Amino acid sequence: MALFFIGILHTLNAQINTQEGPFNQLIIRGVTLINGNGAPPRGPLDIVVEQNKITDIVVVGYPGVAIEPTKRPQLKPGGKELDCQGMYLLPGFIDMHGHIGGVAQGAEPEYVFRLWMAHGITTVREPSGRGLDWALDLKERSAKNSIVAPRILAYTGFGQGSKNSISTPEMARAWVRENAKKGADGIKFFGAPPEIMEAALDENKKLGLRSACHHAQMDVARWNVLHSARAGLTSMEHWYGLPEALFDDRTVQNYPLDYNYQNEQHRFENAGKLWQQAAKPYSEHWNKVMDELISLDFTLDPTFNIYEASRDLHRARRAEWHEEYTLPSLWKFYQPSKISHGSYWHDWGTEQEVAWKENYRLWMTFINEYKNRGGRVTAGSDSGFIFQLYGFAYIRELELLREAGFHPLEVIRSATLNGAEALGMADQIGSVEIGKLADFVILKENPLKNLKVLYGTGAIKLTDDNKVVRIGGVSYTIKDGIIYDAKKLLSEVRTMVSDAKKKTNFTITQPGIPH
Repeated sequence: MALFFIGILHTLNAQINTQEGPFNQLIIRGVTLINGNGAPPRGPLDIVVEQNKITDIVVVGYPGVAIEPTKRPQLKPGGKELDCQGMYLLPGFIDMHGHIGGVAQGAEPEYVFRLWMAHGITTVREPSGRGLDWALDLKERSAKNSIVAPRILAYTGFGQGSKNSISTPEMARAWVRENAKKGADGIKFFGAPPEIMEAALDENKKLGLRSACHHAQMDVARWNVLHSARAGLTSMEHWYGLPEALFDDRTVQNYPLDYNYQNEQHRFENAGKLWQQAAKPYSEHWNKVMDELISLDFTLDPTFNIYEASRDLHRARRAEWHEEYTLPSLWKFYQPSKISHGSYWHDWGTEQEVAWKENYRLWMTFINEYKNRGGRVTAGSDSGFIFQLYGFAYIRELELLREAGFHPLEVIRSATLNGAEALGMADQIGSVEIGKLADFVILKENPLKNLKVLYGTGAIKLTDDNKVVRIGGVSYTIKDGIIYDAKKLLSEVRTMVSDAKKKTNFTITQPGIPH
């Protein structure tokens, strides 16, 4: 599969110029800035970049008034001007939970990276994948801009690469030290016995590295989110472990007595009933847990989108981008299966979806109030599973934060500055400020009014003369001062998918319907 993609890319790069730069000087002219710090939009502005640093942000006029050329920053010889008059500029998006494809899905980095970059994602935290060496190689090539890719932070899966299973605190500490020595940016945990989690998190914290955790059911009964945060975990993924910390009349989830964790339907169906077993919103225990997590400067990365098919399977599997942007191998991986992770559609119906809708209501209530009280919430996608496609799923995550109650400016802050803070990179990325790196998203439409304009497929609009049109889509993604044509990146992906379909004579069909 990788060689197949490399062949495609050689052809594509010969035909399409998808990127320009870096430049000694780049001036982006006439934008309205939606910064990541919660400030309202402001413009028109000229933003000056030299090499890969923002050197000036200049207010050049007022809306609806002609701009006086003499009051604008002057272009130096050899510099580049990007005319973005009337367009919107945001900081580059940060995906806090981005797996770089997968062997089972047949999704290689060249495909995944283009989908991410085409949706304005300039930084990705990979929470474990095909191995640290593999991720670090891609990270280095991205840093050199020798490949089209977001900036990568590699979090190794706890124990990954160890010759023996980690069974003692001493082994945990040794593995953590070795992981840091190899150059990892952090660790992704799935849970472990309490003494091992405590030792690993303590050692990782001493080394100054950050951490994430999916509190899987195998260990959560003894070690939930509150235990992790107290021990030094810096962020939690999804929501597992949070309802368990909120239990006030039980210690274990109410599992059916024939439950089997290896059965994906059992796992996901019963997960959809978990929030109803937690303390009620705004109750004493609910408030106590929330306030303690906030006091520990703990980050919540909910990844709402990756579970959305649980509450509306039809919507997820009929998303309009599948036809042109989803690889045949990925579509096959999504189908009902007893083997593929997240393909839990063994017998999924109205009752399961209704339970999950209530699950979302309670979950979103906690996340929104956490934000309201000053807690940090970030945006992560976890794409490549459960009918969620790279890039598109990230924009859906922003819509779901909006559904949870976030103001659109709070949504953008979760996608930018909050992610930068959680990564320890707020001095470099996350907002548009002098001295920070030149990572931007530029588009023609105002995303605050309709987040759907960020989708690669755009948003539907009826014109004054009664014509249906598509508006939006990111126009330019700028990373490290290099300008990428987002629409050309999407064109490359469509070619990849089209060629893969032709190779196997593949047509998308819905589950259970004969070809």
